[in-house]
Amino acid sequence: MTGLLSAIILSLAAISCGSNQTSEVSDNRIATETDDLNFTSRNHRRADEAVLPGIEVLRKSGFSALKGKRVGLITNPTGIDNTMKSTIDILAEAPEVELTTLFAPEHGVRGNYVAGATVVNETDPKTGVQVYSLHGKTKKPTPEMLKDVDVLVYDIQDIGTRSYTFISTMGLAMEAAAEAGKEFMVLDRPNPLGGNKVEGNIVEPGFTSFVSQYPIPYIYGLTPGELARFLNGEGMLKNGVKAKLEVIPMEGWHRAMTFAETGMPWVLPSPHIPDPSTALLYPATGIMGELDYVSIGVGYTLPFKLAGAPWIDAPTLADRLTALEIPGVEFRPLYYKPFYAMFKGENLSGVEIYVTDPEAAPLSLVQFYIMQELAEMYPAQKAFAKATPSRLNMFDKVCGSSKVRQLFCKNYKVSDLLPFWDKDADTFRERSRIYQLYK
Repeated sequence: MTGLLSAIILSLAAISCGSNQTSEVSDNRIATETDDLNFTSRNHRRADEAVLPGIEVLRKSGFSALKGKRVGLITNPTGIDNTMKSTIDILAEAPEVELTTLFAPEHGVRGNYVAGATVVNETDPKTGVQVYSLHGKTKKPTPEMLKDVDVLVYDIQDIGTRSYTFISTMGLAMEAAAEAGKEFMVLDRPNPLGGNKVEGNIVEPGFTSFVSQYPIPYIYGLTPGELARFLNGEGMLKNGVKAKLEVIPMEGWHRAMTFAETGMPWVLPSPHIPDPSTALLYPATGIMGELDYVSIGVGYTLPFKLAGAPWIDAPTLADRLTALEIPGVEFRPLYYKPFYAMFKGENLSGVEIYVTDPEAAPLSLVQFYIMQELAEMYPAQKAFAKATPSRLNMFDKVCGSSKVRQLFCKNYKVSDLLPFWDKDADTFRERSRIYQLYK
């Protein structure tokens, strides 16, 4: 009996020790790992119970909309069915489909390019199909690229935030298709923020860029297919051209769904969006991240989920943010050391952000509340005081206006920003309603 007890104790000790690398991050990962496990367990429904993405609906039809047409496909690793088979391979193997060309957005069709890297023209090693880059010298398909294409198909999982560049690629590709007399098809996918959340001002004239390509709110509450219908229907493509657009809708999705509730597998759309919970927090810290002011977790195991710096008193910041009672959001003190990027190798302290109620949470305002509290705690460390002109310019581009910065900088108060930030949301909801495909 004593020997058995000793063996159990030794086994438990071995489990608790682990590697140094694991122990360094274990304290900071407990709550988040639990959250991720909840996402994972809810995602592991049988494929026949899950929401069907557009590619599955298209396949159920026998690819009828593509028969007799030469197909160009804009996709990345997120273009999959519910068994995680790539849309590239599905179309390449379908006897009814002639896949002639692939088009690569940011990160490439197989996901092997880091953020911002130039994607090159190449041949897809698995299918032998020509790949043209839409994230290099050109971001819009040229007539030469489209010469062997009758219909341009788009299948990418987006994250519902304007500055995420895939929707810019989609819109520019729609323009190119319209100008060249080609058809454009969207294989629809969920908006992981849901279909009801709209936040932020629309992009103002003079602030159009690849991170704010169209005059829509920062969080726009539409699926890729619905957004394509909106851009086309509202004349937002260049010179008012109209694409011959077809959307293959999902089956089983509704607007109040979180991604976890879809039962669909999640494939990271970019290296720093590893799970659906990160997609929720991208709009909560991403704008602040443009300032190189505090670490937002990029370079650590929790990208977009943190706000930290060497000079922050973590418990005090967490207490102050908690006292604001921001709906659907909670904070806890955090201590960590980034492996790369901003503050690499430095000991940081700050807060980890939790979204407890995605529907209620004012996601895009979280970063402004953080900057507000830090400005009161550390008047010499105000967010915009040390930002370079290039960082300020990028901040304005992502916000779609310089007024966001100007209004907030007056007193570093969210209340000064709210009238401008909220002014377009209700109008956009009503304007976009006729393009919605789901209840």
